[in-house]
Amino acid sequence: MQLRQPIWPRFLPRQMVLNFATVGPVGLIRKAPGTWGSVAGLLYFTLFFYSSGVLGTLLFGGIGIYLAVAMCGEAEFRLGKRDPGEIVLDEFVAIPFCFIGWPAVAGVLPSWAAPWAVFLAGFGLFRLFDIWKPLWIGKLQDLPDGWGVVMDDIAAAIATNITLHAIGFLISRYAYAPAVYAV
Repeated sequence: MQLRQPIWPRFLPRQMVLNFATVGPVGLIRKAPGTWGSVAGLLYFTLFFYSSGVLGTLLFGGIGIYLAVAMCGEAEFRLGKRDPGEIVLDEFVAIPFCFIGWPAVAGVLPSWAAPWAVFLAGFGLFRLFDIWKPLWIGKLQDLPDGWGVVMDDIAAAIATNITLHAIGFLISRYAYAPAVYAV
């Protein structure tokens, strides 16, 4: 199976494609646009995915991935650059995947710390994995067109999610916390 760039964005006006890919003015912030795209993604998660559950996040997040692949790939083409920094839609749509099952992680923390401690830790881990690109995450950038732009961020979000749940498990196992992760 070969990954193909959706063709429908070719018919959209240039400014519309670029506005989507940069999440409006967010990607145009000169200092650390990817970080600001992730901040916008955290707001997006909080407003639309906070209580959606695993299935809702996977369903609506999958739609977001498809739209991001289409728009980011087309924006790359129109800008004539490979994965330029101003394209931040990939970070924006990846953030919800960091927090799939987040209530389980928050459940092992003191009530005064959860859920914001989970969100801040997830944000920090996501930025670390997105910048560092350990293991196979960096290889995903070699995928064609918008797939390469988006899938490394999705992989960083999944690595973040796994790390958050591992931390939650360790806290529940070795610290005084409710046994949310019973084994």
